[in-house]
Amino acid sequence: MKHRVVLADDHKLFREALRSMLQRQPDIDVVGEAGDGIQALELVRALLPDVVVMDIRMPRLGGIAALQQLLAAHAAVKVILLSVNSARVFAMEMLAAGARGYVTKSDAEELPRAIRTVMNGLEYLSLEVAAASAPAPGGGAAAA
Repeated sequence: MKHRVVLADDHKLFREALRSMLQRQPDIDVVGEAGDGIQALELVRALLPDVVVMDIRMPRLGGIAALQQLLAAHAAVKVILLSVNSARVFAMEMLAAGARGYVTKSDAEELPRAIRTVMNGLEYLSLEVAAASAPAPGGGAAAA
């Protein structure tokens, strides 16, 4: 069974690149694309995808507000947020707000793994974010 995905990002070329990458995956089907948060909510309502991959900063309705509205109306839909921000504290705030995954745009090639991870009921944190929070050698255990 393919994981049905909606992409939401206001940068059309970036969104097209994501779609191209994801469509090459045998278990992922991009069923819709949105250029802003309001379009994303409309597509989720119409298509009921398994996963929404959504940029945090979008016009008309940003990803954080869209996340809250989306989860209030469609709690079963899993959301992976995209951002240029690699600060672990920010990523953890987004997970606490209900996102199931957080991927930095510079690590966008991780999206297939992130989608599979959240579809298996786990949270996904971008490798860049996780690496930035790892302790120096000889320190304590890395928080994941």
